[in-house]
Amino acid sequence: MDSENLYLYSLRKMAESNIEQNRIPLTNLMNLRAFLYKADDLIRYNNEKYAIIVMDIAGFKMVNEFCSRETGDKLLVFISDCLRSYENDKTVAAHFRADIFALCTPYQNEDDLVEIVNDLSERIRAFPIACKVMPAFGICTAQGKELSASYIQDYAFIAQKTVKGKYFTNYAFFDNTMRDKMLLEKRIENGFDEALATNQFRLYIQPKVQMDTGQIFAGEALVRWLHPVEGLISPAAFLPVLEKNASIIAMDKYIWKKTFRFVSEMRCDYGIDIPVSINISRIHAYDDTLVETLINLSVGYQVPPHLIPLELTESAYSENEEIMYDKIKALKDYGFFLSMDDFGSGYSTLNMLVERPVDEVKFDRGFLFHLENPKYRTLLSHTIHMLHDLGLPIIIEGVETESQKNLLLEWGCKQAQGFLFYKPMPVEDFKELLIKQKQQEQ
Repeated sequence: MDSENLYLYSLRKMAESNIEQNRIPLTNLMNLRAFLYKADDLIRYNNEKYAIIVMDIAGFKMVNEFCSRETGDKLLVFISDCLRSYENDKTVAAHFRADIFALCTPYQNEDDLVEIVNDLSERIRAFPIACKVMPAFGICTAQGKELSASYIQDYAFIAQKTVKGKYFTNYAFFDNTMRDKMLLEKRIENGFDEALATNQFRLYIQPKVQMDTGQIFAGEALVRWLHPVEGLISPAAFLPVLEKNASIIAMDKYIWKKTFRFVSEMRCDYGIDIPVSINISRIHAYDDTLVETLINLSVGYQVPPHLIPLELTESAYSENEEIMYDKIKALKDYGFFLSMDDFGSGYSTLNMLVERPVDEVKFDRGFLFHLENPKYRTLLSHTIHMLHDLGLPIIIEGVETESQKNLLLEWGCKQAQGFLFYKPMPVEDFKELLIKQKQQEQ
């Protein structure tokens, strides 16, 4: 062995020695640092296709709480033994922390990886424990030698998050759709501050109409992102990202300010009092300046609070009920009007309608998808009649056909939003509609 190869051999032996010192005491599997080193080595220097499988247990904290920490530790040791049964000179297993494990393994086709996942899942679920154990797996193939193990395991975790806690599937492969979504999310995060500073976010308004007359009586403030390179970015793409990293608070306040300014302009310059509702994200439950911000905007733009209804989804209550309730009560005491948005889309509770300060209910557009079903029509009609008996005004979202409109009018619903009447439009177009409507009324 020449001196250069001897030197490389020595470095390799030192690295392997360090790996042995980087193991988790409870399970004796490699930790994250050692795993990534070893996985990189396997992927780059073996002439085989490789993949990384990551796994954790849905609700593992409840295992420790309900069954004891000692039992939880026994489960972790059992899982490590299951993974260790796959280890050889070409496969390595790891225990990152808590209930998070990984396996770097060669494969011939994706069915081989699914077979491993199914085997591990079956063995783990058979572990004798009083709690239901639900492992979730994410899989990412190396796709050549260029990606580091760190990136591959990150991608596997992205795939794993799409199935964690689901009953009908417990594994997912990282694919191009996930990659595109991840890259878009990163571009959104990186570009948000500049977009806010350069007015890329635009105020759009969707009119609310009286279905029996077609008259516009209000609007809902919405946001659109007009990117200088990517064009119009869908709210469905950027709003969940901003909500995830709490940038939605800055976004909301930006749109709120534009909305107050518009309502003030219509009152002062055209003598038109038009309510335009704004959306309150559930993240605002943790915004200590929420009440102060809205009151200051009302005072600063001299807009009566009842002209800016507040739309909150049911989940904003159910997830942060008491915190959000205190804030909304303070705003209602000041004079703001509260609309429960997306009613019936998820966590519906009739107690909320009685015990919480709701002034109006907006039916989720999903209610209209199944009107051809007689049972569904009966359910919807009775719900509408019940809300009428409670004295709660109703707005129906997503009205798109004349038959939907006629049926809703028959049930006593007169107010709606939907493409049958108007799509969301730039605030300038909404302004022109209001001016034209006033001229026709004179």
